[in-house]
Amino acid sequence: MGLTDAVTAVPLAANADVNAPWNGHDTRVLIVAVIGIGIIVALIVAFKVHAFLALTIGALFVGLASGIDAGAVTKSYENGVGSVLGYVGVLIALGAMVGKLLADSGGADQVVDTLLRGKPSVLPWKMALIAAIIGIPMFFEIGLVLLVPVVVLAIRRTGARAMLLGIPALAGLSVLHGFVPPHPGPLAAIGVLHGNVGITLALGLLVAIPAVIIAGPVFGRVAARWVPIGAAGAALEVSGGGHVDDVDGNAPASPGGVEVSTERRVETSAAADGRRTGTPSFTWTIVTVLSPVVLMLLKAASDVWMSKDAALYPVLQFIGDPVFALLFAVLLAMYTFGTSIGFSMPVLSRKIGTSLLPISGVMLIVGAGGGFKQVLVDGGTGTAIAKIAIAANLSALLLGWIVAVLIRLATGSATVATVTAAGIVAPLATGENATDIALVILAIGAGSLFFSHVNDAGFWLVKEYFGMTVGETIKTWSVMETLISVIGLGMTLLLSAFL
Repeated sequence: MGLTDAVTAVPLAANADVNAPWNGHDTRVLIVAVIGIGIIVALIVAFKVHAFLALTIGALFVGLASGIDAGAVTKSYENGVGSVLGYVGVLIALGAMVGKLLADSGGADQVVDTLLRGKPSVLPWKMALIAAIIGIPMFFEIGLVLLVPVVVLAIRRTGARAMLLGIPALAGLSVLHGFVPPHPGPLAAIGVLHGNVGITLALGLLVAIPAVIIAGPVFGRVAARWVPIGAAGAALEVSGGGHVDDVDGNAPASPGGVEVSTERRVETSAAADGRRTGTPSFTWTIVTVLSPVVLMLLKAASDVWMSKDAALYPVLQFIGDPVFALLFAVLLAMYTFGTSIGFSMPVLSRKIGTSLLPISGVMLIVGAGGGFKQVLVDGGTGTAIAKIAIAANLSALLLGWIVAVLIRLATGSATVATVTAAGIVAPLATGENATDIALVILAIGAGSLFFSHVNDAGFWLVKEYFGMTVGETIKTWSVMETLISVIGLGMTLLLSAFL
């Protein structure tokens, strides 16, 4: 069931005909939507209210003020929450399990150790690649916490400026978060717009490559000149502070060296509990992390090139479904990141249980974002904006980007911006083919990354980890996010002209 299918029982306040003349209700719901977003921003930023509560309060206000029957407002919100979590919640949980096992097994360290060999001049490119690979199964915040101490350690070893290596790593993580399933934002938009996961994944990777290159290693050189800081901040303490000796007492590597052994890494909880007897190989780490992507791409290929009557078609559809693909990755990770390196099943079960604790808040916020989106849609905001788009001759692709940008700037949440914008532009995407819908989803994802600032938790994570001021964070992280957003829009427009 799609994310908008569960709301048929809710009395709508607006006429769903986007070709009807403009009326007073359309004006009303747009004003209400702006006020509702303003309430959410004020609650989060000024009053420090949790985002889940702020989104819930904003949704109920919008529902009542938009004219939805008082008895149906909470039903609309509940339907939005339930439908989002029903589709995305399982995938968030499975992705968190893979990420936890990857980190605790030392698999992430193995990837880093392998790719950090070579000339210092190619380190920024390798950092972007590392972030992109590790960022596939992980949420942005988890990937950030894992990678930034490693980046700072590499900065200390090479003597490079922090932003030269930090920006490529941040770009790799951010691009994956905005464009590529199974991250929550793209998955939620796919559900709202009834998109195809495999096609969105394939096109998302095409959009992601130039975005990572330009906003990562290329912009990193500029950012390093704008903010010429070295290793500093919270990540410096996590990676060993100012002490540069190996844990076994050996002298540090020469400043030009880039090879960093696994023993120098931050000790993971797996190593700390004394149960791990080895580390997964680089090859098996890559195979495990990329396995869900490969399965989803196989499904996408079958949709494009295979007849639905072929005997293999339903098999590929099943194994390429995100739920199965991520479940397969979890089961594979339990071997490659678990029993094969000495973890017992009770230890694995405990780790998998632990992986779910940090995402409970994320899931509630994602669900509340879906509830807020649904109330906007049921109140008629989506119809009103669609009327404006039709009158202005705006495509669903361009409108989706603009709406996502506005909501991102207002709320600070890429996922909330994605879910809400997808619901608003859904009427314009009706009847489009799978490729066009995928491009609309990617344009929305691009808009959701625009100019992260003080109302975004990621902004403060980056600031504190690298020890920057607010101004320095804006000149580096915020500009990088804006570059990704604009490049993403440009790539989707370019692909739409040829596909």
